[in-house]
Parts: sequence; structure tokens; C-alpha cells
Amino acid sequence: MQTLIIIINIVALVFTGWFIDWALRRDKNKKLLMPGILALALIIVAALPFYGSTYSMILMTSILMYIILTVSWTLFSGPTGYISLAPAAFFGVGIYTSAFLGKQYPIISVVIIGGLVSFCLAVLVGALTLRLRGIYFAIFTFGLVQLISAFLLWYEIKFTGTRGRFVVVIDNQTIFYIMFALFILLLITSYFIRRSKYGLALQSIGQYEEAAAHMGINVTAIKIMTFAISALFMGMAGSIMATRWTYIDPYSAFDSFISFLPVLMAIFGGMSRFYGPVLGACLFAYLEELLLTQFPYYYKLSFGIVLVAVILYLPQGIVGLLDKLRGRISGGGSAYS
Repeated sequence: MQTLIIIINIVALVFTGWFIDWALRRDKNKKLLMPGILALALIIVAALPFYGSTYSMILMTSILMYIILTVSWTLFSGPTGYISLAPAAFFGVGIYTSAFLGKQYPIISVVIIGGLVSFCLAVLVGALTLRLRGIYFAIFTFGLVQLISAFLLWYEIKFTGTRGRFVVVIDNQTIFYIMFALFILLLITSYFIRRSKYGLALQSIGQYEEAAAHMGINVTAIKIMTFAISALFMGMAGSIMATRWTYIDPYSAFDSFISFLPVLMAIFGGMSRFYGPVLGACLFAYLEELLLTQFPYYYKLSFGIVLVAVILYLPQGIVGLLDKLRGRISGGGSAYS
């Protein structure tokens, strides 16, 4: 029964992402059925604490966190083609913001501050590095994770005499609802960005950046702002997730694995459609839980095997496979019709 509840909620989250994709491809909403199903899906997820177990609520919170990280990463890296390995930096900044301010401010204020600190850091980093391209940008963003982690470790040892600090813990239901609210806010933000002229500018940057600049697009400003918006949500997710842990240190807060997971999840789900990263995050997060339970010492190795298999046999991710199957079923027609 518990597994069934989790699967139903995962399907509801994936449908929410699919609905955004459906809405993006239609100028006018002529069907009332889809919004009704969307409302039902959101109600199912929102009501989980009232009919699900504590375990299912904690697991769905983790899945929501991974969705936020993955969709936030895709918001910038998907259309531009810039591979950012900085999610762990912004997520960790949110965690430490919660550790520093959790005793002085209400949790909502801490989450907002954590997001804003990450936003400001992303603006600074983006202004310095978004003129770099390819492997240089990826290496710098990954180095940022190591730099902040090393600096905080030095600070803790030098000024507090410890390697970390305790975090104010709140109840699981509050964490779940804040994470769910961030999920909804992120989907709305992503929808409006993609429907706006900035979304078109991002796509043109990814296709041919020099041509976009010659057309009058302020390439650097748009890249910095989108990069910062994605960091905003990562930081807020880190701030609320920190309250699930009693004690954090730089190594746990700035875990390099968090930088790679959104990339793996987005590739696994497929970035050609909006719901692909949502699907990939849901499946990968649930797979992580199963592997941690069954094979606690080999789950990272299993992730690597899955990634290699997807790159070799599913370069467009699960979404690409579904589109191909849909095209064949429809007699070879367009999968996007």
C-alpha cells in the first residue's frame, strides 16, 4: 500500500510537469479536462500527509527536492547548452544559511534569505564566468563548490573550533509543504520564462550565441539573470532541507554528488520536453531510495551504470523514447503534433 501511494504521487508530479509542457505548446486552453486533472493531481500530492505514512511523506519531500534541483538546472543549462556543475554550491549555501539564521528567524524568512544569498552569489559568479564556454565554465562551476566548502571548513575550525554546526529541526509536514510550494512556484516561473521573449532569447543563445548578440540580445545579462534565478530555487531548497538534518558540516552541505545528480536526472528524463527533467528526477530519486535500501555501498556505482546506458542507448532520454514510440504508433507522423 505504501509503495502504491508513492507511485500515485510520482505520477501526479510527472503529470504536473507534462501539463506545463502541454500548455507551452498551445496558445489557447480550449480544453477544460486538462486543468481539472491538474487540480486533482496537485490535491493528491498536497493531501499526502493526511493519508500517507511518515516514510512516504519524507520520501516525497526528497523527490520534490530533486525535482527542484533538476528543473532549476535545466532552466539555465537546457536552452543555453552551458553545463553548470554548481548546484551543490547554491544548495549548500542555502543549507548554511539555515544553520546560521535558523535560531533567529522564522523558517519562511530563512528559506527566502537562503534563496537570495544564492541568487546574489550566482550573479557574482555569472558575471565573472559566463563569458567562458564549454569545459572551462563547467570546471569553474565545479571548482566553486570545492572553494566554498574549503573556505567554510577553514572558517569553522578557525573561529568556532568545530567542523560544523547544529541546525534547528522542524516537523516533516512543514518541510513537505514548503518544498511543495517551491515546486509549484518553480513550475510557474519556468512556464512564464519559456513563454516570454527571454525564453526565446535563451534558445537563440543555445543555437548560435554570436548571432543572438548581433540581433541585439544582451546575451551576458540574460545568461546571468537566468543562472541566478535557477540558483535562487536551489538555495531555497537547501535552506528547507537543512532542517531535516540535526548536524551539518561543509562536506555534507557541499556534497559534490549533488552537482552531478541534476545533470544525470535531466539527461535520464530527457530535456527535449518540459516534463522530461521532472520524470527523470522522480525515477532517479525513487531508484536512489531502492538502491540505498538494497545496496547501500553500490548505489553510486549503479547510477554511473544507468547514466552510461542512457547515453549509449537513450541519448534523448526517456522522453525521446516515448516520442519515438508515439511517432511509430501514429504511423510515422510527428511526435509533437
